[in-house]
Amino acid sequence: MARYIIKRLILLFPVVFGVATLVFFLIHMIPGDPVEVMLGETAMPSAKEDLRKALGLDKGLAEQYITFLKNTASGDLGRSLHTSRPVLSAVIERYPATLELTITALIISILISIPAGIISAVKKNSIIDRLAMLSALFGVSIPNFWLGPLLIILFSVQLGLLPVAGRESIYHLMLPALTLGMGMAAILSRMTRASMLEVLNKEYITAARAKGLSNFAVIVKHGLRNALIPVVTVIGLQFGALLSGAVITETIFSWPGIGRLMIQAINTRDYPLVQGCILIIALSYVLINLLTDILYAYIDPRIRYE
Repeated sequence: MARYIIKRLILLFPVVFGVATLVFFLIHMIPGDPVEVMLGETAMPSAKEDLRKALGLDKGLAEQYITFLKNTASGDLGRSLHTSRPVLSAVIERYPATLELTITALIISILISIPAGIISAVKKNSIIDRLAMLSALFGVSIPNFWLGPLLIILFSVQLGLLPVAGRESIYHLMLPALTLGMGMAAILSRMTRASMLEVLNKEYITAARAKGLSNFAVIVKHGLRNALIPVVTVIGLQFGALLSGAVITETIFSWPGIGRLMIQAINTRDYPLVQGCILIIALSYVLINLLTDILYAYIDPRIRYE
C-alpha cells in the first residue's frame, strides 16, 4: 500500500505540469489585454507600456512560460494583476468556502441517493422504483444554472424562507449546496440501484437469507457493502466534478469560493489568479482520486495494491 501511494504521489508531478502548461497557454489565448482592462482604452500609450513592463507582459510568451514554471515549482503562483496580492494567499483564503460547499453538497447527495438506490433495487419495477428513477432522470437533465434560479424563486422570492446570497450562516449554505448536490444525487442513485441489483442476485445473498438473517441485515451488511465499490468510484469522480461545477453555483449565489474568484479573474484578464485557481482545483481532483483508491482497500479487504 505504501509503495502504491508513493507511486501515485510521484505521478502527481507530470499531471500538474500538464495542467499548468495547458492552463498557461489557454489563458493567454483569451482575447483582450489585461493592461487595457486595468487602465482603460483611453489611457496614454506610455502608461500602458510602463504597466506592461511592471507586470512582465512585455516579455515573449516563451519567456513568460519558463518564468511561470520556475515560480510554480517553488510554490510561487505569482501576484494578482489587480490587487497585487499573492495568488496563493487569495486562493487559500477562498478554498474553505468551496470545500464547505462541495462537502455539504456531497453529504446531501449521499443521503438522498443511497437510500433511493437501495429501495429502487429492492422494489424493482414497482411504482416506487419507477418514480425514483424518473426523478433521477430529471436530476441528471437539469443544469445548475437553471436549477439554482428556480430554487431562488421558490424558497427565497415566493416563500421567503432562505437567503439568496452570501456566506453568513448555515441558511446561506442550503440553496447552493442543494443546487450542487441534486445532479450528483441523481447519478449516484442510478449507480447504487444498478450495483445493488447485480449484488442481490449473488449466491452469498441467497445463503445469507437461508441462514435466517433479517432482510435489513442481508441488504445492508451483505448487499450494500459489496455494492459500494462502483458507487465509491463515482463518488470520488463526482466530488472532483463538484469542485469544478461549483464555479457556476458560486456565481449564481455569490458564494465567496474559488469558483467565483476564478470568474472574476477571467473577466479582468487576471492571468496569474486564473492559473492559480485552476491549478488548485486540478490538484484537489487528483488527490481526491488517490483517496478514493485508498478507500477501496478498506471497503473490500480483497483488494490489495501491489
